Amino acid sequence: MDSRLQETRRQSFVPLTIMGDAGMEPNVSPPDNSAQQDSAFSMMDLFLISLIIGLFTYWFFFRKKKEEVPDLPKMQSVAAPVRDSSFIEKMKKTGRNIVVFYGSQTGTAEEFANRLSKDAHRYGLRGMAADPEEYDLSDLSRLSEIDKSLAVFCMATYGEGDPTDNAQDFYDWLQEADTDLSGLRFAVFGLGNKTYEHFNAMGKYVDKRLEELGAQRIFELGLGDDDGNLEEDFITWREQFWPAVCEHFGVEATGEESSIRQYELVVHTDVNMNKVYTGEMGRLKSYENQKPPFDAKNPFLAQVRENRKLNEGGERHLMHLELDISNSKIRYESGDHVAVYPANDSSLVNQIGEILGTDLDTIMSLNNLDEESNKKHPFPCPTSYRTALTYYLDITNPPRTNVLYELAQYATDAGEQERLRKMASSAAEGKALYLSWVVEARRNILAILQDMPSLRPPIDHLCELLPRLQARYYSIASSSKVHPNAIHICAVTVEYETKTGRLNKGVATNWLKNKVPDENGSNSLVPMYVRKSQFRLPFKPSTPVIMIGPGTGIAPFIGFIQERAWLKQQGKEVGETVLYYGCRHEREDYLYREELARFHQEGVLTQLNVAFSRDQAEKVYVQHLLKKNKENVWKLVNEGNAHIYVCGDARNMARDVQNTFYEIVAEFGNMSQPQAVDYVKKLMTKGRYSLDVWS
Repeated sequence: MDSRLQETRRQSFVPLTIMGDAGMEPNVSPPDNSAQQDSAFSMMDLFLISLIIGLFTYWFFFRKKKEEVPDLPKMQSVAAPVRDSSFIEKMKKTGRNIVVFYGSQTGTAEEFANRLSKDAHRYGLRGMAADPEEYDLSDLSRLSEIDKSLAVFCMATYGEGDPTDNAQDFYDWLQEADTDLSGLRFAVFGLGNKTYEHFNAMGKYVDKRLEELGAQRIFELGLGDDDGNLEEDFITWREQFWPAVCEHFGVEATGEESSIRQYELVVHTDVNMNKVYTGEMGRLKSYENQKPPFDAKNPFLAQVRENRKLNEGGERHLMHLELDISNSKIRYESGDHVAVYPANDSSLVNQIGEILGTDLDTIMSLNNLDEESNKKHPFPCPTSYRTALTYYLDITNPPRTNVLYELAQYATDAGEQERLRKMASSAAEGKALYLSWVVEARRNILAILQDMPSLRPPIDHLCELLPRLQARYYSIASSSKVHPNAIHICAVTVEYETKTGRLNKGVATNWLKNKVPDENGSNSLVPMYVRKSQFRLPFKPSTPVIMIGPGTGIAPFIGFIQERAWLKQQGKEVGETVLYYGCRHEREDYLYREELARFHQEGVLTQLNVAFSRDQAEKVYVQHLLKKNKENVWKLVNEGNAHIYVCGDARNMARDVQNTFYEIVAEFGNMSQPQAVDYVKKLMTKGRYSLDVWS
């Protein structure tokens, strides 16, 4: 029962009870004896009555109320009053009939939703993209009030089958809802990654659940795979989706796709610089005046108090950073993730400015032409082009086809314009060209501008089209029991040569690499917040744990081991703590070698199994060591009820480790392959086989 309703009922019920109890007393008639007796008795009677009422009143108001509120007649549901959070009212007010909701963690689903909502005008329809976090989704039952209405859901799956942060409330509502959605027409496109166990779980769930609630699916579920070519999956689904919409509503395309600007440029020549954003994610001047709580829209500026190289050799740079979170009130648990907001390389930003002949320090705003939209700007405004390209926009990933299509109009060379339009088309030849020339060649927007000399778009339109620069997540490599005022990060810098001979660098890791401890300067500040995880140590410290994490996948296990050591120091009984770690060479990239050796020597780490993949002719990986110790592994899992944790590469390592567990379970549990698979899946369901993986 809603607590507010329960409280309202209690308040209305209590006075009625008091009135009833008090109103009974005057009906008591005294015996009819002498006047004196009658008077005395009446006085005594009144005294007793007053005393009883007083005691009862005291008892009623000051007792500990434990009894349940009596069942009252069930109230009929009343239509909720029109609120600001009603997307139905907004659609009616602005003449929209298609709403595209997005569940987005990295911005891609939001981008797809915007593209679909813009498509609608080609068919005489009007669309709007909507964040489910900002609206009351129970209004879906009212969408049929709008003619030719349709709800589309672009839903990304996060982590191990979880909804994205902004879709969590929608997911919770779907699970509990018993609303009749028979008047709702819908379609779903899911964004997932096949290397993960629960591929596109959120998209599949939304599609299935809406149908269960009576909604009508007008086009089949789309399943995008980021391990393959997500952009192509979306385009393929989209080119079949719109004909289905046309057939359902009896409409036709009104003409060719055209470029429609969503934002208008306003240049500020005379502006108070105190009102200009300089990289803040939400509140203006939030980096100068920090106020908790800290989250995605209000990150904490943490000082880097240590940044050291972990590896002793090799071409790669593996690093350990410690972020100071003193006085931030930030709390974290072992296994949580830390999100950091990086900045783009200033040399890339300057080159874009030079190629486009732009003064990057111009102060401007991009204002939404749709005044009713909740999203007033594509990023915090007013700001400078330099700030936008440095802190707010993704300039290092290959741009998607819609960006190429919009930019094509600015290419003065006919051949270059045709090439851009072809790559943005749904034709097989165009898709192949986009895949080879943009995706596989890893051409970012700067490379495209360099390789197409006639392409010189206005910088404001480019800023409108580029996606937002996203926070990067890292598994925390420390325990808050041991380090309550610090968060540790273990990361490897990303750097590679592309097919065009360019050197591409990972945005966040190279930015972090240059964050050196400096108590007085801003160079060591990192905007960050903590994202909670389900990757947790067992509730009972005595439960054995098997941790498998090669490379930087060791990060959360450093925190786990620190915590188990702390628990042991507190006198707790700590179960077996087993680690399977892997790296390329023992003398080059054996991360945290001294710390692990110390934990092993102290008996906290009961087993330390390390695979050096390239120190011998045949490569040895963590799954090979698991097979070697298979009898012990099975004993810990079967008899000790051990919890298994896997962290690292999802595409190969996590899959190989899982297959190894299938083999071990089948052999020692006397099971068939399907039975062994089912056994491991049940471990996952029970929270005894946890994954923290990336692709």
